[in-house]
Amino acid sequence: MGVSIVNQIPIDLKNAMLAKDKVKLAALRAIKSAFLLESTKDASKSEISDEVAQQIISKLHKQRMDAYKIYVDQNRKDLADDEIQQAEILEKYLPKQLSETEIKTELESIIVDVGASTMADIGKVMGKAMASLKGKADGSLISKLVKELLS
Repeated sequence: MGVSIVNQIPIDLKNAMLAKDKVKLAALRAIKSAFLLESTKDASKSEISDEVAQQIISKLHKQRMDAYKIYVDQNRKDLADDEIQQAEILEKYLPKQLSETEIKTELESIIVDVGASTMADIGKVMGKAMASLKGKADGSLISKLVKELLS
């Protein structure tokens, strides 16, 4: 396997500094800061696993996308551009997201496995879906598609 995400960030941070890439630098500093906060939160574990690192980066990506939407609504194109550029940089450190069609196919097989047929079974389906699609798809999209398939 290659270099872990946690070890790759400082390397990329240094390269962004040398290239004077301000947007990439801001995104990578946010990641490094979040990693530092996570590692100091629990004194028993100083090393962050790749799984935790991906969760942190995913959270930062979601924050950037939320901020982007707000800035677009407020007609602040300058700030919206910064947020979307940072979100694109963060995406490079996340696993590839499944398309809506791929998610739907996966959900259909989960619904068959669970034996769900009505909206009353949504809890069973969501539990299994969130476990199997963790990191591969956004939870709100999964929820929306499950509701569509069960209704």
